[in-house]
Amino acid sequence: MSQSISDLEQDIEQTRARLDRTIDQIQDRLSPASIVDEMLGTVRQSPMNGLYDGALAAVRRNPVPVMLIAAGVGWLLHRVSEDARRRRHMEEAARSAEAVAVINDGAARVYDPDRPTDHPAADAVARPQAARI
Repeated sequence: MSQSISDLEQDIEQTRARLDRTIDQIQDRLSPASIVDEMLGTVRQSPMNGLYDGALAAVRRNPVPVMLIAAGVGWLLHRVSEDARRRRHMEEAARSAEAVAVINDGAARVYDPDRPTDHPAADAVARPQAARI
């Protein structure tokens, strides 16, 4: 009986060791460096290998201009997405203004600070003060 328990414990330890190695291999494959290496390996096997090597050499020779170009492209993409978001917002505002115009029987109301209000309560409040003066 004691022999079978020690055999089971040894088998469990071997299984744990295999599992640890497998987890380490998976973590190594999923690390950012290995993913980039795998992608670069795929590019290197393509017919555009010479173009890739030339671009990589140019990046290594001139890292600052490449970083500035990357920052400029990133800024451009950000501005394009902001403009698209702003355009969608303006279109939604125009649609809601059209909906208000339809609700008000086509007469959309616009606030004009120089124009007197048509609100009866505001007129009633304004009249007694005028009468007192």
